[in-house]
Amino acid sequence: MNKTLLITGGAGFIGSHVVRLFVNKYPDYKIVNLDVLTYAGNLENLKDIEAAPNYTFVKADITDAEAMNKLFQDWKFDGVIHLAAESHVDRSIADPNAFLLTNIMGTANLLNAARALWKDDNYEGKRFYHVSTDEVYGSLGETGFFLETTPYDPQSPYSASKAASDHVVRAYGNTYNLPFVISNCSNNYGPNQFPEKLIPLFINNIRNSKPLPVYGDGKYTRDWLYVIDHARAIDNVYHSGRNGETYNIGGFNEWQNIDLVKLMCREVDKQLGNEAGTAEKLITYVKDRPGHDKRYAIDANKIKSELGWEPSVTFEQGLAKTVEWYLHNEEWLNHVTTGDYQKYYTEQYD
Repeated sequence: MNKTLLITGGAGFIGSHVVRLFVNKYPDYKIVNLDVLTYAGNLENLKDIEAAPNYTFVKADITDAEAMNKLFQDWKFDGVIHLAAESHVDRSIADPNAFLLTNIMGTANLLNAARALWKDDNYEGKRFYHVSTDEVYGSLGETGFFLETTPYDPQSPYSASKAASDHVVRAYGNTYNLPFVISNCSNNYGPNQFPEKLIPLFINNIRNSKPLPVYGDGKYTRDWLYVIDHARAIDNVYHSGRNGETYNIGGFNEWQNIDLVKLMCREVDKQLGNEAGTAEKLITYVKDRPGHDKRYAIDANKIKSELGWEPSVTFEQGLAKTVEWYLHNEEWLNHVTTGDYQKYYTEQYD
């Protein structure tokens, strides 16, 4: 079936894996990758598919309502998978307004453009898929899991902006009958992640014998999801999820930060051929950040039972694959850490 699909934030970490999957798996689809190319957008992530006949990249900003309306009218999209977002908690604490503008108003602009295009067809065959985070639920105690019905309790400007955008999407569904699905995922890791995030940052720091800064006592707990498994889940939800539903996507595994860091140290030492314990000596405890949620854990049984999705790797397997990727893609990592990756857009598209 021929479809024209917009994927926002497709040059980012999760988005690039989703774009690659859809371009390769659905050759009859036209895939438009929309990204404004902030620091986290890297077109080198998609070098392998940039010449595909069913792929187009568009540089634009979702906060520009006029540009979004024109894009929808020009391409006549049948569906949207919306991943574009400001997504780093520490940055949201330093500059909350950027997160409110992009994550809330940017989402509203996309919804308005979709509604204007789709309403004359009574939304037949259309779908708006909003990709969100488990951080909208707040923090858990030592027991229990986030369910799709868990009340929202965001604790940072980032999670508050994502919670608000989730509500806006639901409101458009309820008010205008716009067909939508939402997913809330746990922490992603894997190839191509920008090295401000814990796992790639620490792999790079170990590689360069730099300190490994661990917040507080290191006992913050997170559920970890391999990004390639997340892309598979997004495919399942987009094609088979029920309109108006939310699906939690998690890795079915929890790790305290300090235990994860020590596991990663052992894996990097192993793959680099270092003496055991070399990397662990780099661990440094630092002052905790404000509003730091103690524990996230997702119950992903709904997507498993309804759509048949489950992770393809254990965390240990996924982490080993991730460490191997970073250590074998030093050029990519060096380009990101030096900023040279930002030249790639100019060289390829200007």
